[in-house]
Amino acid sequence: MKTLMKTINPALVALVLACFALSPDTQAVSPAPDGGYPGGNTAEGTSSLLNRTTGTYNTAIGIYSLLSLTTGSFNTGVGAGTLLANAAGFENTGTGAGALLSNTTGGANTANGVLALFSNSTGMNNTAIGFGALYSNTEGSNNNAIGINALFSHVTRNSNNAVGSNALSADTQGESNNAFGDSALSSNIAGTINTAVGDMALFSNTQGSNNTASGEGALESNTTGSANTASGGGALAANTTGGFNTADGVNALENNTTGSNNIALGAGAGSNVTAASNVICIGFDVPGNNVSCYIGNIFGSTSTNGIAVLVNSNGRLGTATSSQRFKKDIKPMDRASDALFALKPVAFRYNKDIDPAGTPQLGLVAEEVQKVNPNLVVRDKEGKPYSVRYDQVNAMLLNEFLKEHKAVLEEQRKAQEQAATIAELKSGMKTLAATVKQEAAQIQRVSAQLELQKSPAQSIVNKGRGD
Repeated sequence: MKTLMKTINPALVALVLACFALSPDTQAVSPAPDGGYPGGNTAEGTSSLLNRTTGTYNTAIGIYSLLSLTTGSFNTGVGAGTLLANAAGFENTGTGAGALLSNTTGGANTANGVLALFSNSTGMNNTAIGFGALYSNTEGSNNNAIGINALFSHVTRNSNNAVGSNALSADTQGESNNAFGDSALSSNIAGTINTAVGDMALFSNTQGSNNTASGEGALESNTTGSANTASGGGALAANTTGGFNTADGVNALENNTTGSNNIALGAGAGSNVTAASNVICIGFDVPGNNVSCYIGNIFGSTSTNGIAVLVNSNGRLGTATSSQRFKKDIKPMDRASDALFALKPVAFRYNKDIDPAGTPQLGLVAEEVQKVNPNLVVRDKEGKPYSVRYDQVNAMLLNEFLKEHKAVLEEQRKAQEQAATIAELKSGMKTLAATVKQEAAQIQRVSAQLELQKSPAQSIVNKGRGD
């Protein structure tokens, strides 16, 4: 565990007090300090409120407490040297030896702890609670430090809040920072608008700004990276200079160092990302390829009665609808699907950065499809051909199939009609053949009868001739 402590040489305090030491025989109030005085002032201790002129409602308890005050009012100093240099400051409260010792004209400050706000001179509306809290502040205002050495090195800037031992302890010129937790933002020097909640959160940050870390050790190694958001213990813990990252979950993006614009949601999500950028991980650990999105618990999880999810070039997700409610100008596709016959299906493999395994693929080439029908092409943000609208191709295939099916049905109908005609003709021919056969038989019978009739007559003739 990294630690940071500030130490103050007690000799320094003694030296400062000695510089203001006056002869114990010199008194500005009479009788000697031992209680209440005109103007609602209270003084108790050697040389306390020694130089007061018109100041009112001040309370000084302790040697040299409010020693330099002349016109200031509503100040309270409890402890040796508290508010020692204050002359005209108003509404300051110092409790503890050396608290607000250097304050001159600053007002509405509260220092509770030995050497708290020790160096403040003109800063206003500051609150320091704890040994050495806001020790180095001189002109900064609206700062709040609670904890040993909190905002210890801060000098001139405003609106910082530090709660916890060594929180924002190295800060000198940072502004609008919030640190809650031991050693939170303890290395920050000039970074602004950072928020650290949790022990060691944003511990190494020096000049990074607009960072938010919530959780023990969140963004712990960040130095100059800005606009990062880490929520969860150890989230973005290794990040140093990467910016615009968002990690939500314990140890999310924990190994990222310089990658930027990454998003990880879930415990351990994106833990393999180190220097990649523009990666989105939701509930999934990924290898860390640039410009990629990984979502866990989808592959291998069957969803019945669902529809495909589509994404456009702007990154918007959605689904296609087929309801008549969302359509207009509806008409038959007719010959619009004739373009299919000009398409050229190909076999191919993706480049290795897309598919390292080089799996054989079948499909179309977007640039070639564009020449046939530009409406069948999906374009990227720059308007360049990117993919093919295969759903439209499928609809065109269906149209061609139905056209072909209709043609087949028509051919079948014609064939059935022809078959019926042929069957009818065959039946007629059979009937005709039977009729012919019957007529032939009848003719034969008639012929036979005629022969019988002819034979006696012929015999008579022949007999007459012979005779």
